[in-house]
Amino acid sequence: MRLFAHACPACAGLPESACAAAPATGRRAWLAGLAAAAMPAPAIAQASAAAGGNVRRIGIRRVQTGESFHGVYWRDGRYEREALRRLDELMRDPGMQEATPMDPRLFDVMHAVQTRLGTEEAWEVISGYRAPETNAARASQSRRVSRVSLHMSGMAADCRLPGRDSLGIARVAAEMQLGGVGLYRRDGFVHLDCGPARRW
Repeated sequence: MRLFAHACPACAGLPESACAAAPATGRRAWLAGLAAAAMPAPAIAQASAAAGGNVRRIGIRRVQTGESFHGVYWRDGRYEREALRRLDELMRDPGMQEATPMDPRLFDVMHAVQTRLGTEEAWEVISGYRAPETNAARASQSRRVSRVSLHMSGMAADCRLPGRDSLGIARVAAEMQLGGVGLYRRDGFVHLDCGPARRW
């Protein structure tokens, strides 16, 4: 499995040599930097505040692989590095066997939406990180796929909650104004991201 790294929020304040995710070069690092720059600072703080609590847990099951994660990813003001590493692998592009460090604010958004909905069911993730090649192939097949998707920066997930209507999830997420929310009702999932607040 290939891993492409970018700045790691779990390692904030540590020397770069101590971080498991050293900065990368090339177009993936450029895409990640571009996406992060587009995120207004107040929205970052808002997503973290909405997630709240001294401990944040998340449950995720990948539809394609059947792999899952259930556990704490944030504790006492810091992201748990090992949990984020496991989530990076879980959220990889399964067709390319390629991973990138996911933006942990995405998990804050998912956690906050789940908390507002009052459920502890695990998210079922259809698409997490997408390699640029995967995204380009999907964009050529459908106008609904952005050619500059935040999936390529590890900032987005297409997901659903068992027993929950996608419209209801999208409405709650859109009301919270924590990031992008896309409703794909016919396909039974929502797109959540930690980019600027918008909806489609």
